[in-house]
Amino acid sequence: MTDRRYPVGEFAPRPRPTAEERAPLIDEIEGLPAAVRAAVDRVGEERLDTPYRDGGWTARQVVHHLADSHINSWCRFKLTVTEDAPTIRTYDEAAWGELEDARSGPVELSLALLDALHARWGLFLRSLDDATFDRKLNHPEHGLMRLHVLLQMYAWHGTHHVAHVNLVGA
Repeated sequence: MTDRRYPVGEFAPRPRPTAEERAPLIDEIEGLPAAVRAAVDRVGEERLDTPYRDGGWTARQVVHHLADSHINSWCRFKLTVTEDAPTIRTYDEAAWGELEDARSGPVELSLALLDALHARWGLFLRSLDDATFDRKLNHPEHGLMRLHVLLQMYAWHGTHHVAHVNLVGA
């Protein structure tokens, strides 16, 4: 690994996954809270405010970012299932990461949020059929996107940021 920004590689969606191929992606989403907790335990409280790379967020900010990002994603999934190609709202991730709650808030708050959110998200994802994963949302920066791409993206996103926290603990 030479680029600490992308310790698991950059996101590269595959063609539309089958139900069998979606199952491990949903498993990854459901398993994220435990993976983040394990990474935070390896880092230890005394190193949570250490950045994973020069100019990067601290481990604490990464954990809070996961909660912020994934709650937004969960809402995007639900909107896409209940509306016709909704235009989603973006947010300034970097600015959210600099807010005081992200810079100094206890990581346990975001870990607890991730526990509940990912349990709910997993139940929701497992209830969807093939046709539903073909539904689209309109991302203001990326255009129309199908839910199966978002599923892959957020499975990758969690793994990507757990790897960032693990870099601090290495």
